[in-house]
Amino acid sequence: MHAVLKKLKKFAKDALAVPQVRRAYERTTLGVLEVFGSNRPAATAYSVLGLGTFNREQYGILAGRRAYYRNLSRARHSHVELRRNVHRLEKGILMEPRREVFARDYIEETVDFYGLAVRGRGPGTGIDDVELRWADAVLAEYFSVVAPGEPVVDRARAAYEALPKPDGVVVDRPLFPYAQSDIKRSDVSYDDLLALAHQRRSVRWFEDRPVPRELIDKALVVGREAPTACNRLPYEFLVFDDADAVQKVASIPFGAGGYGHQIPTVIVVKGRFDSYFSPRDRHVPYVDASLAAMGFMLALETLGLSSSVINWPDFEPLEMKMQKTLGLAPYERVVFLIAVGYPRPDALVASSPKKSLDVMRSFNALAE
Repeated sequence: MHAVLKKLKKFAKDALAVPQVRRAYERTTLGVLEVFGSNRPAATAYSVLGLGTFNREQYGILAGRRAYYRNLSRARHSHVELRRNVHRLEKGILMEPRREVFARDYIEETVDFYGLAVRGRGPGTGIDDVELRWADAVLAEYFSVVAPGEPVVDRARAAYEALPKPDGVVVDRPLFPYAQSDIKRSDVSYDDLLALAHQRRSVRWFEDRPVPRELIDKALVVGREAPTACNRLPYEFLVFDDADAVQKVASIPFGAGGYGHQIPTVIVVKGRFDSYFSPRDRHVPYVDASLAAMGFMLALETLGLSSSVINWPDFEPLEMKMQKTLGLAPYERVVFLIAVGYPRPDALVASSPKKSLDVMRSFNALAE
């Protein structure tokens, strides 16, 4: 099937290389878009006619919402509903001026979520200890800054105090909101960071040697510090470094054509729609995963490694093949792939100059 798709793609590419064919295609495409791209009702009709184009994401969003609600009563590695509510508490604690009483509408729910997580902890559950310690620390801080006397808060306080306390994990910073003056400042200058950004190029040719897993993990520690909506981290990095597995995965996207055979490690960056109860957040897994990936790739450079992002267009035949190869659930979506390895010193990289600031930046550009 993949070979057939490649042949069809080559045929279409060759046909469009003929100027008359290309211009006819452009005129036809514009004609269709003039109709269906003119207003939202027409676009809705197009989405029905082009069901295969948009249906996978739509299905993924609905399946993700279903999984979200199913998961509320299950023991899991990470409780995204707890992470969201605890982060909401954090924002209330750090608010200026802080309200005397806040979170009335979700504090009991948050303690319920925390109770389920704590009671579900046990051998083999794999629940994230840092997540539980963070939730406990923020809840303790919340109840210390909100005085007794509010019935909803008092009920939540009593329920919280009756729960067992998590223990056994040490972290390198406070687990509840702290002053910016307490942040350990790095000595990385702007010029250092700019030099690192210039150093990072999309490298496609690598040395024939394995990538140490500990270096991947070190880079991921940097990547996970990226901002993420409500601290949910709705993504995973699926790392493949077995030669056969790398070839099986790297051969799926079109973007690795011509160089995929010599990639030492390939990573599939996966977003998870089951982190959300509302379709309004459907873009967040893509955004948050991309933010994390950028920090990850910059960290690779500091460790002597290079990378290249492999584009993953929403193309149904390839989506089906990747889903089958990786055993993805309907609510798990590939964002892109990343090739990682030691760069070959003699290999060429694309210059790829960026747009000028005047083209990509504006100030106060409000519509009149």
